[in-house]
Amino acid sequence: RRFEEMKVKDKVREGYKQTELGEIPVEWEVKKIKDVAEIISGGTPNKQIKEYWQNGNIFWATPTDITSNKKYIYYTEEKITEKGLRNSSAKILPVGSILLTSRATIGEKCINKKPMATNQGFKSLVCRDDIVFNEYLYYYIDIIKGDLIKLARGSTFLEIPKAAIANMKIVVPPFSEQKKIAEILSTVDEQIEHTEQLIEKTNELKKGLMQKLLTKGIGHTRFKKTEVGEIPEEWEVVELGKYVKVIGGFAFKSKFFEDKGIKILRISNISEGKLDFNDCVYYPDNKIQNLSDEFFLKENDVVIAMSGATTGKVGIVKKQDLPCLLNQRVGKFKPLFPNKIDNTYLYYVINTRYFQDKIWHFAIGGAQPNISGKQIESILITVPSFNEQKIISDILLATDKRIDHYESRKQQLQQLKKGLMQKLLTGKIRVKV
Repeated sequence: RRFEEMKVKDKVREGYKQTELGEIPVEWEVKKIKDVAEIISGGTPNKQIKEYWQNGNIFWATPTDITSNKKYIYYTEEKITEKGLRNSSAKILPVGSILLTSRATIGEKCINKKPMATNQGFKSLVCRDDIVFNEYLYYYIDIIKGDLIKLARGSTFLEIPKAAIANMKIVVPPFSEQKKIAEILSTVDEQIEHTEQLIEKTNELKKGLMQKLLTKGIGHTRFKKTEVGEIPEEWEVVELGKYVKVIGGFAFKSKFFEDKGIKILRISNISEGKLDFNDCVYYPDNKIQNLSDEFFLKENDVVIAMSGATTGKVGIVKKQDLPCLLNQRVGKFKPLFPNKIDNTYLYYVINTRYFQDKIWHFAIGGAQPNISGKQIESILITVPSFNEQKIISDILLATDKRIDHYESRKQQLQQLKKGLMQKLLTGKIRVKV
């Protein structure tokens, strides 16, 4: 019976064959990278010799130029001269080469659209046109990136040897199929890039709206000069503490933290306007009976990190974040009078450059950033009418929702690309040529 089970397990689908890289289509081959591309190391001309650098006209890439997640590279921050090129181990890479980082940062890559050289932190790949399509290999590197990192060696910094890259095995479909696979993945990449541009433009729009709405308001024609700048005549300038109290969280004992129960909001969970509970701890339900209601967060509560590197980061509690408890060194803003301060308006005010600069003015005094509730309450804020606050916050909230929509779209596209790569680059799904 065991023999029969082994036969079933070893059975290969029709049209496929078993290889050391797994089951692949019969037309596909397993090859070493050295058989499909020339591997070229880079070099750095002597930095002390001006003639190697001054008025250089040869693009010279470093890993910093590559880690921007862009597929193509058109220029570099630095250039070298012809003399610098001749007097170093740097070499000109033809257009269409894959610039692959191999030192410290390993496995990042892009395709050069202009001839360029690189420093020694690269093992670049010049594809043999008759065997492998450069954009297919570009995407395939994502499949083997983890293996490349495992092969890296070094005490000061990790580096992958040229021989290790040369002997790395990849699957190679027929050339026409490689091009089709790369074309499909490129289409998804273009959609991701377009979505990133929409996110960037909407963020710029939000920045402009915040600057205008939080200083000029809506429909005002008369303004006055104040300690925080020129604002509408009808607006107040007051210390935050006149209308809002900053409440610190409870000092939960870490020995009681568990993997389930009620979420605890720590400073590490506040991230750029959102609450991120990927790294989350929980407090057991049977230990919360005597806790004050102040430590239970509610929907639309505004919270702030009060110490450490994230000092000043602000978030708003959403329905999906609840139930949730407020930990020490996280502050909660509690409006003291109904219909005087809108929580969402307050959130945007705290995120202004002016307010954040004031927070850091207080925070950098000690060994590590740290701010008290009283210090936050002493910061001046502008207070329009409650109705105008609501209008301002609604406009900015709509912009944030648009950004969230684009961010969600980007994540969906990235997941789609990841799934397609796993299937297309291994032959699990075939493309029609």
